[in-house]
Amino acid sequence: MDSLIQLVAAIPALFSFLAEMDGSIHIGLAGLGAGLGIGLVGSKAAEATGRNPGAFGNIMTISIIFAALAEGLIFIAIFLG
Repeated sequence: MDSLIQLVAAIPALFSFLAEMDGSIHIGLAGLGAGLGIGLVGSKAAEATGRNPGAFGNIMTISIIFAALAEGLIFIAIFLG
């Protein structure tokens, strides 16, 4: 129970440390989100192609569009940083 209280008491110090990092934490989080997004797009595209191989062209087009949108997230974060 004491360790939980210490952990909760350390949260404001953690947030103040993150605020002093000149905003670079949002670039890392955006990179993480973009990586997860592209991974999910690829996974679901492979799954959809396995279910319906005839729709490969349409699936590929939609996958490229969504992957580009997910990568755009990291570029927006870099420019705002």
